[in-house]
Amino acid sequence: MYLLSDMELLDCHVQVLYKHNEFNQITHINELPYDNAPMIYIGTTKNGKIVRYSNELDENLVNDLDKAIQSSSNIELAEIINMLNIHKQLSSVWIGPAYVFPKLREQKSSTNVIQITHSNKELLKANFPYTYEEFEYKQPCYAIIQDDMAVSICCSARQTSMAAEASLYTLEEFRGKGYGLDVSNAWATDIQSQGRIALYSTSWDNFSSQSVAKKLKLIQYGTDINFS
Repeated sequence: MYLLSDMELLDCHVQVLYKHNEFNQITHINELPYDNAPMIYIGTTKNGKIVRYSNELDENLVNDLDKAIQSSSNIELAEIINMLNIHKQLSSVWIGPAYVFPKLREQKSSTNVIQITHSNKELLKANFPYTYEEFEYKQPCYAIIQDDMAVSICCSARQTSMAAEASLYTLEEFRGKGYGLDVSNAWATDIQSQGRIALYSTSWDNFSSQSVAKKLKLIQYGTDINFS
């Protein structure tokens, strides 16, 4: 079990998710192609919340938003949406749980999980071309191989020196075989062996991803809300 509190884990998480400027505003998503950060990020735990505003928001609007957000322990989504829409039309509101992997012991997998390195990254090319192209930024990466092609992978979506966020995907025809669990555990074990924190997050409407989190026995420490 991690010794960090939920709020400390959330702070690591937001640093992994977004690039910040010197004013602690979020500027870009911490993943190629470094798209603009959402207008607001709110992370909540049972002990408090962390709020980050885009550097593109008007200062007066930020002050008004902060008063509304900090005035209650509950997040009034409708009020925030209405305030933002006056400034700029929202395109989406994203909400989902944030998890941390429990401490794992290195173990041998019963399936053919392998680490993807520069020497064998061609195994990604057919089914995971984006990961192949951005491989330098996605390490470590683990995969299940069938017919000389990766069919299930877990790699780093976003990361810092302290923590990394898992990116997990299994081709539809290979789901239900436990491949996602095996590659995720291999990835998380590697991250933890580096002394870093292995994180995982998803949206509330992604039921398959939440099912994986449950099977992995991940620990939910918070909830993410993004206004874009």
